[in-house]
Amino acid sequence: MNLGVDHPKAAVVAIDLHRGHLDMAVATMPTSPAVAKQVIAANKRLFDWCRTKGIPIIHLLTQYRDVPEIKVNPFWRTRAEDPNATRKNVLRHNIQGMPGVAIIPELYDERDLVVDTKKRYDCFLGTDLDFTLRAHGINTLLITGVNTNSCVLATTTAANVRDYAVIVVKDCVETMDGPALHEAGLLCIKTAFGFVLDTDEVQALGAIVP
Repeated sequence: MNLGVDHPKAAVVAIDLHRGHLDMAVATMPTSPAVAKQVIAANKRLFDWCRTKGIPIIHLLTQYRDVPEIKVNPFWRTRAEDPNATRKNVLRHNIQGMPGVAIIPELYDERDLVVDTKKRYDCFLGTDLDFTLRAHGINTLLITGVNTNSCVLATTTAANVRDYAVIVVKDCVETMDGPALHEAGLLCIKTAFGFVLDTDEVQALGAIVP
């Protein structure tokens, strides 16, 4: 498969695989329990394989100092005012010190890198993700995590315009907003921004293994 780069060097960009979405005991913006179980299992399978192959994993973790850092976004304020919105808890989500601000334990390894200054859907905005990738010579991203139709889509778009090769691992992404928006996000991505492959297809890409 031609990824569009002569010498691919891959890393996983794992987006918001934290308790604030995936641990039903503390989640402030939860997926469904079934989605959480599936996405954790799929990511663990991929991560375990990547670690055996020397493919680094970079966790992007949403964390706010306080409510004003969230509330400055005008659209998010409207979601907090709508009791029917899936994102109605946005002003109470992943504030520093909350239990949701932690990577799901079974998905973290001490060899992984963590970028915990993410405050918007685009993982590049206001973080050192781009610096970290370029410092390690990464040109190909395996994107996983939550939510397909917001953070995954926005980050894939941002990576594309920065000229990274992008693969969204479709069994390793999911959303709190339902299957239709999950599929819509994947359709947008594979039409204009990057490849959409499952874990088996990623593992068959010999070119991404160092």
